[in-house]
Amino acid sequence: MRRGDRIRGSAGGCGGMANGFLMEVCVDSVESAVNAERGGASRLELCSNLMEGGTTPSIGLLQVVKQCIRVPIFVMIRPRGGDFLYSDREVEVMKTDIRLAKQHGADGLVFGALTEDGRVDMELCTALLAASRPLPVTFHRAFDMVYDPLAALETLISMGFERVLTSGCDSSALEGLPLIKRLTEQAKGRIVVVPGGGITERNLQRILEGSGASEFHCSARSAKDSGMKFRNPSVTMGAYLSAPEYSTKVADVAKVRTLNAIAKNVL
Repeated sequence: MRRGDRIRGSAGGCGGMANGFLMEVCVDSVESAVNAERGGASRLELCSNLMEGGTTPSIGLLQVVKQCIRVPIFVMIRPRGGDFLYSDREVEVMKTDIRLAKQHGADGLVFGALTEDGRVDMELCTALLAASRPLPVTFHRAFDMVYDPLAALETLISMGFERVLTSGCDSSALEGLPLIKRLTEQAKGRIVVVPGGGITERNLQRILEGSGASEFHCSARSAKDSGMKFRNPSVTMGAYLSAPEYSTKVADVAKVRTLNAIAKNVL
């Protein structure tokens, strides 16, 4: 197990490796973080705005989650949704967020950046890695937007990323399974290839068996109805196609436990 992956136990007694598989759950709220740990998550990826694929969480969220759970927390560093081509001012935001996340207890960091022609932005990522040390760093699903994933993997290895999160450059980890398997074989233990994207209890076993991966990434969420009694259906707080105001998605303890149990049973 790499630095930063030491499992410190779970308040629910379910934490740790699942028969050799490490389950990371992405969360964007305190409730989801607590539920993920209760269900057996070994590590959390802490984000905001999961509907946009995850952006940098607030320091307030990080601090409160740190008070509530004991498993390692990897913090997303992504200043906005959309592509992974960043301006100079956005880079300054990322560097500042890295410094603050380290100061407030992050156990690891998650980021990625690309050049306009779809390659890993080595210059920027080198600077961000230097700012991140000694914390371990995951290159996130910006990887799924690269021009040449096999070449990009070698770039990440040479730069010192500990892991890469990928759906196999496809719409889901199941659809991208052949490439995930090829990447895992190419990595040869030099970097951890983590399947993520659309992983559910219906496809996890197939993905683990078919990829050769030792870790996996999921959200395991369910819809939760709002406690509001008065509701104004005429107003939305975001874009027209945004999530409904009176429903949220949170990590589901039962779903996390089910995924953990499936991983334990995969030989």
